[in-house]
Amino acid sequence: MAAAALTREGGEDAFRRLFRFYRQRDASDLRGVVDFSVPGGQVFRSQLSISSVSDQDAYRAGLQPVSQWKAYGLNGYPGFIFIPNPFRPGCQRHWVKQCLKLYPQKPNVCNLDLHMAPEKTIDLWGQSKEQLRRKGSSKREPRSLLEKLRWVTLGYHYNWDTKKYSANHHTPFPSDLAFLSEQVAAACGFRGFQAQAGILNYYHFDSSLGIHVDESELDHSPPLLSFSFGQSSIFLLGGLKREEAPTAMFMHSGDIMVMSGFSRLLYHAVPRVLPNPEGTPLPSCLDQALSSDLPVGSVIEHSSDEDWQVCAKYLQSSRINMTIRQVLAEGQKFPEESGTNGKGQAPSEDSHHQENSRAKRHKPNTD
Repeated sequence: MAAAALTREGGEDAFRRLFRFYRQRDASDLRGVVDFSVPGGQVFRSQLSISSVSDQDAYRAGLQPVSQWKAYGLNGYPGFIFIPNPFRPGCQRHWVKQCLKLYPQKPNVCNLDLHMAPEKTIDLWGQSKEQLRRKGSSKREPRSLLEKLRWVTLGYHYNWDTKKYSANHHTPFPSDLAFLSEQVAAACGFRGFQAQAGILNYYHFDSSLGIHVDESELDHSPPLLSFSFGQSSIFLLGGLKREEAPTAMFMHSGDIMVMSGFSRLLYHAVPRVLPNPEGTPLPSCLDQALSSDLPVGSVIEHSSDEDWQVCAKYLQSSRINMTIRQVLAEGQKFPEESGTNGKGQAPSEDSHHQENSRAKRHKPNTD
């Protein structure tokens, strides 16, 4: 297989070659992609810290009891944990709605702020919902503002120009997302994890995320958490250098990845978004209704049928990914800065994604 040959080849920028392979190949030629629903080969079962998260707290976060989760590792990638959809029925809908309706609201920052007046980006949901609900299958229809959304930053806002976080560009981190992240981190052995920064990425079928390393956080000992919803994708996980060929794996709706330890600073990328492998407009896990009896203190909220119709229409051609990070160690502070207000952002709407051309990376490169 061509993909297997590229993986063995290694050498100068082997990652880039495989990225291009999966970016350009026909979707039917995916035999070299790891599928955690049928683990084998380099995949092994990973142990979780079941006692670190009570069933009640898991339920409050919209998760199954940790004892019912399946977790996997990959040979050659210590610290990497893959958790296939551990969400309770209907609970993914809450996070999708938050990513589309709540989290893009001010004071959070999004790519549309770069070239639109502030009053134009105050209510992306309100301006887009009717257009999305009526939307047909024609590619000629104008995109709604929500469909033009590429990224949103939360908490400590990532500065795309300096590739840094700063103390003076910070807004409150969403409490529900912090609670979810803390439970997942604790289940993976990282009690005390603090969700301090989030980057939400919004993908469509022509989107990709270029090769990069997430190294801007001042403390790399806490893990990086990644949550995916909607359509599927191929994720490439490489090594400490781009000369090391990456491993390709599927990410489906509800799947969680944890990058910690050795795997925390590895190169990675998303070369393509794929239609739901079930062949239906939405994955079946998103068709499930939320239970009416949520526990006391649940961070999950019921979505109205009207709101979910808008979300469902959006997800028929899209994928949402939330990456959550702890920026500072306990008691750590940012170094003194000079000559910057910390509010610089990416230079263009599509800079974080690669859509038929090039993408801005966390680390500069030639892709």
